[in-house]
Amino acid sequence: MIDKQAKIYVAGHHGLVGSAIFANLEKRGYQNLIGRKSSELDLRDASAVESFFETEKPEYVFLAAAKVGGIVANNTYRADFIYENLAIQNNVIGAAYRAGVKKLLFLGSTCIYPRDCEQPMKESELLTGPLEYANEPYAIAKIAGLKMCESFNLQYGTNFIAVMPTNLYGPNDNFDLERSHVLPALIRKILLAEALRSENWDFVCADLNSRSVEGIDGNAPKVDILAVLAKYGITANQVEIWGTGTPMREFLWSEEMADACVYIMERIDFANLKGTDKDVRNCHINIGTGKDISIAGLAQLIVDEVGYKGNIFFNTSKPDGTMKKLTDVSKLHALGWKHQIEIEEGIERMIAYYKMTHK
Repeated sequence: MIDKQAKIYVAGHHGLVGSAIFANLEKRGYQNLIGRKSSELDLRDASAVESFFETEKPEYVFLAAAKVGGIVANNTYRADFIYENLAIQNNVIGAAYRAGVKKLLFLGSTCIYPRDCEQPMKESELLTGPLEYANEPYAIAKIAGLKMCESFNLQYGTNFIAVMPTNLYGPNDNFDLERSHVLPALIRKILLAEALRSENWDFVCADLNSRSVEGIDGNAPKVDILAVLAKYGITANQVEIWGTGTPMREFLWSEEMADACVYIMERIDFANLKGTDKDVRNCHINIGTGKDISIAGLAQLIVDEVGYKGNIFFNTSKPDGTMKKLTDVSKLHALGWKHQIEIEEGIERMIAYYKMTHK
């Protein structure tokens, strides 16, 4: 276990995962937590990161900072996703080693696995085939981070652990229509479409005042608001979704992901994962539910919860991405942790959270 007074640094503590980890640590009674906004510490700046570690001397580190986004953002900003994520990882992991950090937890993503790998995806499927091309730059960066932890452990005896979470959603999620992941994007789209259908213009304006779209907020002319929403497939009569709706996706509530991360940080060491074999590859841990749902099924759950009476249109000219991405969580279960919140409850919570924060 970790001393409650130990200094713990959560990199990315304002993000979806980082904020949940920070809150979980506080709930567990940890009293010496530190975090820095990106405006205070640019993790892409090697000298700034080195100076931070030399000054603060954290004993434990959660590396939850990353440049993230959905399939559109990943495919559009390919250079940014690989360059910035590699920079963040290189700087933090390297500085953590030089500062003598006792333990580091690196958060990756299940997109590290090959596009057509065996389902559900076991940790051993890593590097057994080609990646999904749309998010390949991000996936390669995360594979590099995983291998960096493994390599530092083997060469320098560090205790750096890598976890690979499935698709996450929850408080502090990103609802940006261009850059968000599928679940928060669908929630916002369907809520806005229902507001347009029911002529609830107050909701639409409040939404755009909280989260403007391409510079258009709730004070813009109505014609401009309707035009920018239509660009993202949102009208009074219809919500457009990319692809066929048939791909299967797994979703985990972010606060549960945080609980799993803290659980692993407290109880699991690299020595517990590598075993006694000479081949110590694939010591990372999948974190998920082991259950999935189609994009069409996900959309229907949101439609039912919102009460949307319009149509859902699947634009089959757009890419689906990987058809199935289900994690094998047997290693996680064997370590003693299992999720509790199912997708139906999570969507209900997520919609309530969005309504609360869009005002």
